[in-house]
Amino acid sequence: MAHVSILPMTEDRFDQFLALIDALAAYEKLDPPGDAARERLRNDAFGERPRYQAFLALLDESVVGYAICFETYSSFLARPTMYLEDLFVLEDARKHGVGGALFDHVRALAVERHCGRMEWQVLDWNMLARDFYHRRSAQHMKEWMLYRITFD
Repeated sequence: MAHVSILPMTEDRFDQFLALIDALAAYEKLDPPGDAARERLRNDAFGERPRYQAFLALLDESVVGYAICFETYSSFLARPTMYLEDLFVLEDARKHGVGGALFDHVRALAVERHCGRMEWQVLDWNMLARDFYHRRSAQHMKEWMLYRITFD
């Protein structure tokens, strides 16, 4: 049986992290981050004031998945919310518990930090992800609508 381990992303594994982001972009049929975005990803992870945390999933010794998370804040709960920005596993590594291990790791981090909840978004067409989260007792929040303003 394959061994799954979850490790914090480090500067020496940053290129592997970027390769996984590129794989997610291909899966979602999006353009991968450009050079300037890649530099921001590095600075925002390892700079003076980190803006996010990333974790890498290893299947045996190969990096096969990642999760990005950060905290927001709920005024009504008066507690932080753990926001899961990305959770991605390479197709060949799926069905080995890698996604579940990543998800459980971020969930445990949220509990450790006394977060009141954990939230994320899923593309409507991504039934694989939607089914994955439903198996983990996640609820689709139908009453909330996503809005976005994109800044250059």
